[in-house]
Amino acid sequence: MQGTMFDLTGRVAVVSGAAQGLGRAMALALAEAGADVVLVDRNAEGAERTRAEAAALGRRALAVECDVSQPVQIDRLFGQMDSEFGRIDFLGNVAGDAVLCKPEEISLAQVRQVLETLVVGRFYMCQQAGRRMLAARRGSIVNIGSLASTTALGRGHVAYSMAMGAVAQMTRELSTEWAASGVRVNAILPAQVLNPSLQARMAADPSLEATWLRGIPAGRLGRPADIAGLAVLLASDASSWITGALIPMDGGNLAMNAGGSLRQA
Repeated sequence: MQGTMFDLTGRVAVVSGAAQGLGRAMALALAEAGADVVLVDRNAEGAERTRAEAAALGRRALAVECDVSQPVQIDRLFGQMDSEFGRIDFLGNVAGDAVLCKPEEISLAQVRQVLETLVVGRFYMCQQAGRRMLAARRGSIVNIGSLASTTALGRGHVAYSMAMGAVAQMTRELSTEWAASGVRVNAILPAQVLNPSLQARMAADPSLEATWLRGIPAGRLGRPADIAGLAVLLASDASSWITGALIPMDGGNLAMNAGGSLRQA
């Protein structure tokens, strides 16, 4: 039973942000489990590199250049997917940029930019995938949220946190609307995961890593590969009764009280 429970052979997964970081790790984990993959990113060269890695695993793989803040480009993406594969079984909604700025200084244009990418774009990806999944009466969607979906981070995260809070509630609403039709919608809430943008922030402010680690009982920052097993679980039949969940991937961060102390190993 275990051999088939996590088997994704014959299924098609669409993953945005697939050029690097969590998106790439998610896409390759799904491919390793047997899924064919549609790899979505603004970074066409990066998406093509991930496509080559998935193809080397023996999977059908399609790289699509797409900015998920642009509905017209999302329409084109799903048109290509329909032509190439004719189905979708899993959507990994990973891509999205943030603007960090003090709340008293951020412009409305910047706020709209973040909301268009992280909320409107992700909703439209869910809507397009959901219509197809509802017709098939099966499918799984995973939205990438953040610790900022449920807690405040400070340090200029106001627009990002507003958007991530919306992603959490969108996940709950869609799961409630679609569960009876066989479509599951969950969210993964990562803490700080090492990627190029995070590493650039750490280089600009060397104190950040120590600040983050004080809140992570596991004693390390996240790695993109940490999402692999969770992604396969949520894409597979092993999670057939899990929907509407907001799942922390945070080394224990959300579990620890702000005044808690880490136990040294």
